[in-house]
Amino acid sequence: MGLKIAVVGGGSTYTPELVQGFAAREARLPVDEFVLLDPDAERLAVVGGLARRMLARAGFGGRLALTGRREEALDGADFVVAQLRVGGQAQRLVDETLPLEFGCIGQETTGAGGFAKALRTVPVMLELAEETARRGAPGAWLVDFTNPVGIVTQALLDQGHRAIGLCNVAIGLQRRLAAHFGVEPERVELEHVGLNHLSWERAVRVDGVDRLPELLERHAEALADEVELPVGLVRLLGAIPSDYLRYFYLTGEVLAEQRRGPTRAEQVAAIEQELLRLYRDPALDTKPALLDRRGGALYSEAAAQLIASLHAGTGDVQVVDVRNDGALPDLPADAVVEVPARIDAAGAHPLPLAPLAPELLGLVQQVKAYERLAVRAALTGDRALALKALLANPLVREHQIAVPLLDALLEGSRAHLPRFFPG
Repeated sequence: MGLKIAVVGGGSTYTPELVQGFAAREARLPVDEFVLLDPDAERLAVVGGLARRMLARAGFGGRLALTGRREEALDGADFVVAQLRVGGQAQRLVDETLPLEFGCIGQETTGAGGFAKALRTVPVMLELAEETARRGAPGAWLVDFTNPVGIVTQALLDQGHRAIGLCNVAIGLQRRLAAHFGVEPERVELEHVGLNHLSWERAVRVDGVDRLPELLERHAEALADEVELPVGLVRLLGAIPSDYLRYFYLTGEVLAEQRRGPTRAEQVAAIEQELLRLYRDPALDTKPALLDRRGGALYSEAAAQLIASLHAGTGDVQVVDVRNDGALPDLPADAVVEVPARIDAAGAHPLPLAPLAPELLGLVQQVKAYERLAVRAALTGDRALALKALLANPLVREHQIAVPLLDALLEGSRAHLPRFFPG
């Protein structure tokens, strides 16, 4: 019997590509039923319509269901993929603009904006995980692509849920480097270390041989341009930072850019409206090129690859968000990290890694402390914990900023924070 895969947030413009990615792996991932769950019926119909046409083009013989009822989506599901956004793009705009008023970075996964999103998202994701455990098939997996992935996954695993966090940063770089070397992607293995959206590549192994020294010697300028960081910094670190490190290494510069606008939220909202217009075309049965500008490129590849390996017990190595369990020696076992892991039917098993260099470790430890405080604040609605989280966040830190900023963030998300505003 085939599998049932439920996509929570099925009205996302990502969804058609995601569903197609699963269908393309039919040999490894026999799916009988896809269910797309979304509370926005009109949007779900548009996105689901394109997904249905893409599946027909791919020759998929199973069932695609569209629903606004959570029980219908989760009942008997083997895998639940979460890509939801509490408050939608309108709330994202608040996350990206409100912190600027306090001299802080505005971004949806890091800094103060990411904190606000975590407060809204963690309780919803835990509720989803609990219902998946009740309604899903025995041993059902929750695969989380919902940002901030690191904080959400920390909350899920702290509560003992069968969950794995997933990001597209590592697979995107792997594909680009494979193209650079002219090899198949599976021949490139990254030593990706750190936390979600706070990561570095310490090695780039092609057929087992580390080619990072060669890349840094011959192509450091191109690598630095790609992640928008100074070439001297990339050479100094001896590693390839993710582009999210710009927020930490170039805070003042990024803040100035953000103040000039436009925000990423505004750009994405415009792209989404155009995508939905394209999706309404009944003749369209392939992914439009515009989707690559939406963000999250190769997410569908990463998700389909992960789920196929969990189902088949393949034992291949993928970069995921998982409990550390000794992989990075200087971090606690229960800290969720983003590292290479071997994927089999029992889950993701992080590979042992060398300790982080001090200049990486200090930042990772500080951000992990913030993440843990953010989880506790989200679950309790405790303002004191929330304030401590902002003080621990390297992109806020200052008490005279954190106090009024917290009040503004909570008020800006009031409609989605029942723990902070009971009744």
